[in-house]
Amino acid sequence: MGFLSKLLGSKKNISLQKQERDPVRYKAEREKARSKSSKDRLSLARNPQTHQEILYYLATDEDKGVRQAIAKNPSTPMQVSEALAKDDDEEVKIALIKRLTALLPDLSQDQYAHLYAFAAQALGIMALDEVLRVRLALSTALKDELYAPPDVASQLARDLERQVSEPILKLCSAVPDDVLIEILNHHPAEWVITAIASRKDISQGVSQAVVDTENTNAGTVLIKNETADIPEEAIDEILRLAPEKPEWHKPLALQSHLPGRVIREIIKFVDSSIQKLIFERTDLEDEVRNELMDTVSRRMSFLVDDQGKKITPIEKVKLLSKRGELDDDAIKDALALREYEFVYAALSLQSGIKIPIVKKMIDTGSAKAAVSIVWKAGFKMRTALEIQKTIAKIQPRELIYPKNGDQYSLPESDMQWQVDFFSE
Repeated sequence: MGFLSKLLGSKKNISLQKQERDPVRYKAEREKARSKSSKDRLSLARNPQTHQEILYYLATDEDKGVRQAIAKNPSTPMQVSEALAKDDDEEVKIALIKRLTALLPDLSQDQYAHLYAFAAQALGIMALDEVLRVRLALSTALKDELYAPPDVASQLARDLERQVSEPILKLCSAVPDDVLIEILNHHPAEWVITAIASRKDISQGVSQAVVDTENTNAGTVLIKNETADIPEEAIDEILRLAPEKPEWHKPLALQSHLPGRVIREIIKFVDSSIQKLIFERTDLEDEVRNELMDTVSRRMSFLVDDQGKKITPIEKVKLLSKRGELDDDAIKDALALREYEFVYAALSLQSGIKIPIVKKMIDTGSAKAAVSIVWKAGFKMRTALEIQKTIAKIQPRELIYPKNGDQYSLPESDMQWQVDFFSE
């Protein structure tokens, strides 16, 4: 039984039900309410048996002690909450916050909807209060409150004071997803993103918005958040960014709640210490473990010569070129193993363009530039697509796809212009 139900059941709270007036007592209370004695008025304000009309009248009393008592009195009518929320005294508002937030679970019931509206209105006023202490008290009271009014929670979530908004961003389930996404899009402070990433049961939309910020610390928190629902597109984005974010490698290697393909991908670029952690996992099936070991073996043998000696990416490119094996398959192997320096060197050798210019064309974030250098090097459009997705980090909506299976979809004149532009 909730707080309000207990009060109603005991008949001690008369603020939510029709109160029968006692004419004799009402007259005495009215005279006392008009008394110049603060002590008399305070005794009325504290008494749950005082008639509601009298309590309503005392809500604007000149004595702040009386108004504080009215804010605390369980019999004070909800209709007076707005006036108390606008009171000049901080203690009055803080007392009102404590009372209203304690009542929210019961007020959320259908039969009390009209009273919930009064409470929500008052709390909304205090969420905009210029006094930090008031907003902080409200944030503290609502952070774990399932029945917090969404508009109030949203206002607190947007508060510029970290001590007010951070608890709400982390814990308050009443903040709507669209508000969280809006905040992520327009308030990129790391503590904001990280707070949202740590929320329980994050939806796919919010998870995607967290990943889209590309914030390293927040990404780490999200990856570790076993209750987060991370969509496939966000997983792809995490894997795209992960090679350059070593802070993500260990969390990605250890989180069993992530799709199995995550392990298959990160084994290609994490260092030996992380590989060791992966192979120490007890939840890996034998087939997966064997596949991972094969990947590690291929990665270790990629940059070696015919005698098994370790060589540089450029030396490997020259060796394959001499053999006539520097083809699309070689590029795809290098991409799969995240050997990007090999790819840069191969494109440079085949196109006659210096490596710094090749890197610039790919790293600029332009799909046209990335496709053009691959074309100039004589590789297939399918290879250009893979380079766009991996090294160039082109967003899915901006990718240039092959035409008729494997043909370049850009005019050769346009691609040559791109090459000439970056080569100048």
